Amino acid sequence: MSDGGAIVVVDVGLGNLRSVERALRAALAAEGRAPEMVRCTNDPGELREAAALVMPGQGAFGDCATALHRHGGALAKAVGAHLAADRPYLGICLGLQVLFETSEEAGGAHGLGVFRGGVRRFRDGMTDARGERLKVPHMGWNQVRPTADAHAAWLGRAHWYYFVHSYFVVPEAAALGCVAGETDHGGAFTSAVARGNLWAVQFHPEKSQAAGIALLRAFVRGAA
Repeated sequence: MSDGGAIVVVDVGLGNLRSVERALRAALAAEGRAPEMVRCTNDPGELREAAALVMPGQGAFGDCATALHRHGGALAKAVGAHLAADRPYLGICLGLQVLFETSEEAGGAHGLGVFRGGVRRFRDGMTDARGERLKVPHMGWNQVRPTADAHAAWLGRAHWYYFVHSYFVVPEAAALGCVAGETDHGGAFTSAVARGNLWAVQFHPEKSQAAGIALLRAFVRGAA
């Protein structure tokens, strides 16, 4: 990605886009790149021209799916074309979940279906290894363990990141090859997926201090 290309933060009308935008600008500056390469938009034309897409993640699955499929699915088609061309994509929290087909959070709503599987809610009454009750939503710092597969190399070694979520992705057997990282909360769940230039994480790198900025730096560096 040359400095003439744009990193587009997809605006589906949910969450605080500016915190993601600021974190990406900081990552670009740390890499000696122009921070002005980042912009937020809901214009399908700009998405189609983007060098890289970032789908941020606060809000409900159903609302995100509705926004993507509104106006004949213009945003969904633009994101789908970007992914089909294997151009860099980073999904954050909901930006990971919407890559799957369905979610318990919104019966009848359809995600992008990039990966086979769905999104489930953490069950109430979970306990940790010491028998202490775990809260839902899963909120706070937790460790991500990269898988042994080569497609998880961008995660580096195990790091701690900041999570805020009540739902998690459950890939079907045919899609298990996409799993790049796992985290424990009442048992192991998928916290990162990857395929080609597609990266998606359940945690919030923009809230994860040094580890989060390092991941964003790897993303913008890999998009070069």
